[in-house]
Amino acid sequence: MEALSEELYVELERVLPAAPSVVFRAFSDPNELAKWWGPEGFTIPSLSFPARVGEGYRIEMQPPDGDSFHLTGEFREVDPPTRLAFTFVWEPPDRDDAETLAALSFRDLGESTKVALHQGPFKTETRRDLHRDGWSDSFDKLDRLVSAKA
Repeated sequence: MEALSEELYVELERVLPAAPSVVFRAFSDPNELAKWWGPEGFTIPSLSFPARVGEGYRIEMQPPDGDSFHLTGEFREVDPPTRLAFTFVWEPPDRDDAETLAALSFRDLGESTKVALHQGPFKTETRRDLHRDGWSDSFDKLDRLVSAKA
């Protein structure tokens, strides 16, 4: 097993064609989040996502094939419309999983918003890559959603 390393983080940036308040709401409003969260082909049958510091959340994810599973965590920072941070752990965890912290910042670029994600640390490169790919797909879905509203 690979050792836990400070090197194993996901760092992504995406510019989305909407104001920070719209993008932040897409990340913090359960109804909006359910429209785009997860890798391509996944759906969100249920979620509890009260974006308040100290509150827990739980998201049910349904892959195209197979049984649904859950992720849970706790909100650590909620500062609309500039910052959002929460812990992230699978339920039940895989032996290669560790609780991570997903920290997002939202920067106003006028007609658009730059979203920066920093998540980790991960136990293995495989788990980091899984999250990076999931976030990339999710950002693609979010981009399509906010572009359609623009």
